[in-house]
Amino acid sequence: METVEMKVEMAGIHEKRLRKCLSKLKGIEKVEVDGKSEKVTVTGYPHRNKILKAVRRGGLRADFWSPQNELLLLNAYASSAAAAPFPFNNFTSFF
Repeated sequence: METVEMKVEMAGIHEKRLRKCLSKLKGIEKVEVDGKSEKVTVTGYPHRNKILKAVRRGGLRADFWSPQNELLLLNAYASSAAAAPFPFNNFTSFF
């Protein structure tokens, strides 16, 4: 059994389309979708290239997950946390 991790550009409605594309392949055991990080984990017996080809035929942009994707996600989370506004209201005084 093989586990394949992919980065798939998707919106909320694309998850259904993704699962439909993968359901046509024989030997798929489990599909996990993380919408925030656009990461899809497929566990089963088909070759990883067949899985990627099936997703792309469904009209979704996909590629194999790489360690660079992890770094990009960490940087995105760090920059969004740093850019979060300071909880400040007009009635706070520093006297």
